[in-house]
Amino acid sequence: MFPLTPSKCFKPNRRFAKDCIALAALLLIVSTDLSRAQQAPARPSGALPALGDTSELSASAERRIGDRIASSIYRDPDYLDDPVLGDYLQGIWQPLMTAARARGELGPELETRFAWDVMQIRDRSVNAFALPGGYLGVHMGLIAAVSTRDELASVLAHELTHVTQRHISRLMSKQKEQMPWLVAAMILGALAASKNPELANAAITGGQAAAVQNQLNFSRDMEREADRVGFGVMSDAGFDQLGFAGMFDKLQQASRLNDNGSFPYLRSHPLTTERIAEVKGRLQLDGNTPPSRATAEAGTARTVHAMMAARARVLGGPGVDGLRPLVIEAQALPQPAVATAPLTARDAGILYGGALAASRLRDHALARSLAGRLKAATAPTRALAEPAECLALELELAAGGTTALPRLANTSSRAALLLQSRADLAMGRGLQDVSGALQNWVSNHPRDAVAWQLLATAYGQQGQTLRAIRADAESRVAQLDYGAARDRFRAAQDVIRSGRDGGAGANSYIEASIIDTRAREIDQLLREQALEEKLNR
Repeated sequence: MFPLTPSKCFKPNRRFAKDCIALAALLLIVSTDLSRAQQAPARPSGALPALGDTSELSASAERRIGDRIASSIYRDPDYLDDPVLGDYLQGIWQPLMTAARARGELGPELETRFAWDVMQIRDRSVNAFALPGGYLGVHMGLIAAVSTRDELASVLAHELTHVTQRHISRLMSKQKEQMPWLVAAMILGALAASKNPELANAAITGGQAAAVQNQLNFSRDMEREADRVGFGVMSDAGFDQLGFAGMFDKLQQASRLNDNGSFPYLRSHPLTTERIAEVKGRLQLDGNTPPSRATAEAGTARTVHAMMAARARVLGGPGVDGLRPLVIEAQALPQPAVATAPLTARDAGILYGGALAASRLRDHALARSLAGRLKAATAPTRALAEPAECLALELELAAGGTTALPRLANTSSRAALLLQSRADLAMGRGLQDVSGALQNWVSNHPRDAVAWQLLATAYGQQGQTLRAIRADAESRVAQLDYGAARDRFRAAQDVIRSGRDGGAGANSYIEASIIDTRAREIDQLLREQALEEKLNR
């Protein structure tokens, strides 16, 4: 789908409506970028899209636009960075990236220049989107609605293809003559949305009239291309191809029975019988279908997905009335004769969702009881035991426990590392080990804002003020909030000028050098942004 489509982005009462003003203003940059950007380098042989790469926007220009939009999303209250769901999404996303790279769909320039960040959005609608510069978004409602990880992979493969085939920049190129009029109407509609929804609709609809037909005609071809290429990427990544057809069937049924505004994916992706027939035809004709996964592995994957879908349902913010049914359903599950008896995927999801919902309702005793049942039943299977153990520790932290927090057996995943770090910081134990582990992590993952924030806390508890301020500044950089980052780096420089090393000791000179260098880099980025805005006024 295309978040740049006005009918998608500008809807009254939409949670992200306030950021659309900034998005519309950013689109004004496009006309200047189009006139001065050079044609992107040729793609590897075999990677040319069927529609032809008609984009006049360079990859670096597209990334700059994406960064500016993403910075607004990062600051929105509905943006989530849940490490558990993040690890689950990455377990699907990385094989898709590998497959796209192997097929020649993802060239080295795009891989290097684009962000490739999958953002989580606290929204119960069944939706996903792609932004310029390799940013993608997944709503909690989508994760909760799909039945298998293969169905989720089909959506991510489709959105990945929109990025690798440069659909967004090609759409911008096609619309560059219409852009000023369209953007003006979008800005007016966004400004009106907060005061008068009816006036907003009128302004937006009027502005769309001149451009919408050409845009829709072009988008339909892009959707077909995303279906075709995405199907191949998903297949080569090792996912069950039936997930693509299953997702189509699910959305088509929802379109007939329940398109009440909660399924924007349906409206932005026209699910015609022709598209569904094409996918099913590929299933019959494809002679390279990978063998099905072993039954045990497939069963484990279904169980993990059921737990993650339950988590997404709770994190989607259903409110008290939405949480209570999850708790009641979990309580109603019959106790097994043996505590370690294996669970069905459905029951595992019910217990997981019920425990997390009970914790949100502050019934911590019930949350522990439900999580204990889940942990006992999943203990024999490592792939299932880890999410259950992480849930148990998470619930203890939510209950405010700081005296007997358990330790996780394995902290190799991001979720386990961050959760264990939170527990250790809460108990004040092993602070040097915590900061060391987090420092190693951010060295390899410098855009992990949550890890930087935890590292700042760890340094603060050790009295290393200078390092704590720098880590806090880096967390702002990771979320593209360069203004706040500059303020934090300046605060660190003030500490240095005051003659206090902030606990850095013998490393104070090194810390000071790093801070000065990073401060100059951020100042340069802010000057470039200011100049760009001035040129496009």
